Amino acid sequence: MQLFISSASPFVAKVRMAAHHSGVAIETIATDTGAEPADLLTANPLGKIPALVMDDGTALYDSAVICDWIDRQGGHRLVPQDAAGWLLTKRVEATADGIADAAILTLYEQRYRPEDKRHQPWVDKQLRKAWRGMDVLEGLIASLGKEPSTAHFAVAALLGWLDLRFHGQWEERYPSLSAWIAAFPESFPAYEELKPRL
Repeated sequence: MQLFISSASPFVAKVRMAAHHSGVAIETIATDTGAEPADLLTANPLGKIPALVMDDGTALYDSAVICDWIDRQGGHRLVPQDAAGWLLTKRVEATADGIADAAILTLYEQRYRPEDKRHQPWVDKQLRKAWRGMDVLEGLIASLGKEPSTAHFAVAALLGWLDLRFHGQWEERYPSLSAWIAAFPESFPAYEELKPRL
């Protein structure tokens, strides 16, 4: 199996951690999405990463979908099967992914638009979404159990990405999340290798 990746992507980091924890071997292919390479577009017509191509040529995309598939392959080690555990895991994963989506859009506004075309009220709106989501995660993080799940990996990937892109802008405001990510490598040592990085 092949996974199209960018090492900085929180969504890629989540999938790679999930695969590692589940014992699912995946070959990674570093990909420049801006160049719209043909092999990526064949795997995902949206041109986004991560995109997974299975051995039979079937492609999956969107990190939540890929993680759900990995969960099935790995014997449901990523998502609890009881109703309460499933609900908490999926809620935390969706919140972390939504925060990343909103925060990434603010970077794209700066990276890809000329300064005179940037719309600060739109950027501010995306950041408000992200901080509201962080408020929710701050309240939920203590509810996660010790056994790593998709929720753990989504939050760890998000916080690793925020450390890259928004370092110093969130840590004091969210002490529970800051403490949680500082301790996470103790329970999941592969985090240091798989977290978002430039």
